[in-house]
Amino acid sequence: MAKRVFFSFHYERDNWRAGIVRNSDVTKEDSVFIDGVAWEEVKKKTKKEIENWILDQMKGTSTTLVLIGKETSSREWVKFEIIESRKKGNAIIGIKIHNIKDKDSKPDSEGNLDFGVIDIDDNGNDLYFDDLYPVYDWIDDDGYNNLEKWINKHEDSMKHKNKHTIEISPRHTQSKWDFCE
Repeated sequence: MAKRVFFSFHYERDNWRAGIVRNSDVTKEDSVFIDGVAWEEVKKKTKKEIENWILDQMKGTSTTLVLIGKETSSREWVKFEIIESRKKGNAIIGIKIHNIKDKDSKPDSEGNLDFGVIDIDDNGNDLYFDDLYPVYDWIDDDGYNNLEKWINKHEDSMKHKNKHTIEISPRHTQSKWDFCE
């Protein structure tokens, strides 16, 4: 069963690995995936135009897959896509892709999960990516055979969360994010 999925990843470094995930049977027919030509055009736009383009690409999606490679957590637009996916109410799933071999048959170094503070709980504690979202390893957790299960499980859990846990806390300040001015 195809799902409407938005892929968030470091395009220049991880496009090959992301393509492996995208081409799994679950997502290949109905997903939002940026091709090379489109990405080269998008990079020429202003910050506001890029934000609007990303938001347009997210329309109609119900899940965001954050494909985590060596440098993903440092990417400005990945951080933006996580926050916007959260606001939209998408299920968000982290998938480590460093063990997927690239076009030269080489794996990469594992990326970290430090995307910065994503929210603040009711007690004022900072919440990070892995506090809020599941993280799987594409190779170790057999993503090819389990991706559909992961998506279904986390989309179902989003339907059952109350409004407060889906929305960004009103006390959250985006100044903690590097890309905000």
